[in-house]
Amino acid sequence: MKDIELIEKLCQARGASGFEDEVVAIAREYCKDFAVFEEDSMRNLYIYPSYNKGGRPYIMLDAHSDEVGFMIQGIKPDGTLRFIPIGGWNEKCLPSSKVQVYTERGYISGIITAVPPHLMTAEQRNAPVSYSTLTIDVGATSAEEAVNMGVEVGAPAVPLSPFEYDEERGILQGKAFDDRLGVASMLIVLKKLCNEKPGMDVIGVVSSQEEVGERGITAVMGRVKPSAVICFEGCPADDTTAPAYMIQDALKGGVMLRHMDATVICTPRFTAFARKVAQSAGVKVQMAVRSGGGNNGAYIISSNGGTPVIVSGIPVRYIHTFNCIACYEDIDSNIRLGTALCRELTEQIIKGF
Repeated sequence: MKDIELIEKLCQARGASGFEDEVVAIAREYCKDFAVFEEDSMRNLYIYPSYNKGGRPYIMLDAHSDEVGFMIQGIKPDGTLRFIPIGGWNEKCLPSSKVQVYTERGYISGIITAVPPHLMTAEQRNAPVSYSTLTIDVGATSAEEAVNMGVEVGAPAVPLSPFEYDEERGILQGKAFDDRLGVASMLIVLKKLCNEKPGMDVIGVVSSQEEVGERGITAVMGRVKPSAVICFEGCPADDTTAPAYMIQDALKGGVMLRHMDATVICTPRFTAFARKVAQSAGVKVQMAVRSGGGNNGAYIISSNGGTPVIVSGIPVRYIHTFNCIACYEDIDSNIRLGTALCRELTEQIIKGF
């Protein structure tokens, strides 16, 4: 499976938090020839490569499988669907966006409702976007018809957005780049290590429910005790929003290594080591200090008596909306750095973190 084919499959997979099964299936298929698997009830997938020697401490590679989505909360008499968010959305992007709603017979398409300007009152024009007034329209004309289509309370919904790749410019557009680009990078690193000699054993984890409070990684760290962890993340690019002197996560800028965000101060010595390895490998790196945001690193670093962690980020424009933009060379930078770190890290080096 080619890298872009893997990325497209992962991004097109439906996997709101708690419903990550399609993503897990793709990861299993990609790694089946060189790894064995375990899976827990939260849909965390543990990948154990066959090149591990056993009996050695190990590095964990983590990327979360879930995407921000919605859950159906009720079916109105007119057949439209009340819903609530799963994860953090920019609500202003929601009206008129296409979604896909889960049913036991398969996903069906719908549209988040938007009142035509012809019918809007002055109050509606000035009102903020609110989940209390938004609904999803699947084309039903009554609650009974919606139920007959297979819609149920509790069903997840995710964006219905096409994946596009401009090979000449290396530009990707689509949904769920947070964190399917991280999942793809992590899986490709695991495969590339088949031809390398990692300094330690390696475990890959496709973790669940990050978007609703890092819940999956909480279960993971209660089960495993890695010596160090690399989190592969899709991170909000700021090159179209920040003043030039504050741009820290730009498209085509390479790996975004963060010193801190609102939830974690990444292990400083590990971050410094990663930066030096990147420089030696000719991998572009951009350093970031974030006042908001959060990721699995926050729980990892405080688990098992303290676990060294870095966040290896891929710049993504318009994250947590229906349509994102990213660049393949930034994904490749993350793959190259992740591979180099697994090759260079040893138990002794990690003890120095």
